Amino acid sequence: MSVFLLQRLGQALVAIFGVMTLVFFIQRLTGDPTYLLVPETATQADIDALRRSLGLDQPLVVQYVNYLWDMLRLDFGTSYVQNVAVTEIIMSRLPYTLQLTGGALLVAFVIGLPVGLAMAIWRRYRATNLLMGVVLGAQSMPTFWSGILMIMVFGVWLRWLPPSGSGSFSHLIMPSIALGLLSMATYARIARSSILDEMSKDYIRSARARGVTTGRLVGKHLIRNSLIPVISISALEISQLLAGAVIVETVFAWPGLGQLTVQSVQARDFVVVQGIVLLGAFVTISVNLVADILYSVVDPRIRKGGRA
Repeated sequence: MSVFLLQRLGQALVAIFGVMTLVFFIQRLTGDPTYLLVPETATQADIDALRRSLGLDQPLVVQYVNYLWDMLRLDFGTSYVQNVAVTEIIMSRLPYTLQLTGGALLVAFVIGLPVGLAMAIWRRYRATNLLMGVVLGAQSMPTFWSGILMIMVFGVWLRWLPPSGSGSFSHLIMPSIALGLLSMATYARIARSSILDEMSKDYIRSARARGVTTGRLVGKHLIRNSLIPVISISALEISQLLAGAVIVETVFAWPGLGQLTVQSVQARDFVVVQGIVLLGAFVTISVNLVADILYSVVDPRIRKGGRA
């Protein structure tokens, strides 16, 4: 088990280093942020002075080494635009993104898994065709479009929910549903396929022949043995929810990290973008690491394969 964990930790560290390097160099391709920070009446001397104060006058290699050293010290720097510590800016927006992602994940789990189970267990009933249509519709609709439709219907026409902003639970409902619809459809499909695969195995047919009820089969065998694909997709879905939050937060004017990312990219606020991307990469890699550990708990054969 220890060798398995060390292998996964080593892979995680390599991935984080790769993300750090890509973020640094790709941002520098977007242009010099000093031209966006100075007033129109600024002289070339003013621009050069600002560039020196930000450390952008140094060679790119020197900037990269300084950047890596700062990351090792967990020093994410100070925003070029707001002149506030990046950590403070991110922490002020993080609770909103956590609320939105948690709400979307709840929507995906609470609706997706039971729908997938129903489509597998009662696949011969006509009602499952309707469920499959709902799942396919949710999977094919872009997040921004479902968000706009919900704003028009429930926010503008019916006036049941606030169309944008934050401040109460009602503000969270539509963004969570818009962000969670695609994940809900994915969970439903994966759960259905995994359960159907288990139901075709010999031990299920033997249990049915002995008179074991469907409820007992589901509770004792099917759910546990179908967990690995669900755990695998959960790690990917959490990453997708964090990425999709950029679009949803922009559509609903939700003041989270997604909206902050868009604003920082437009302003070329390199240090803020670096901090947000690194936080997202750390969360994604950590979630995948936890998923790998859960695989080994659910199915010890994966852990033995890791030793090999």
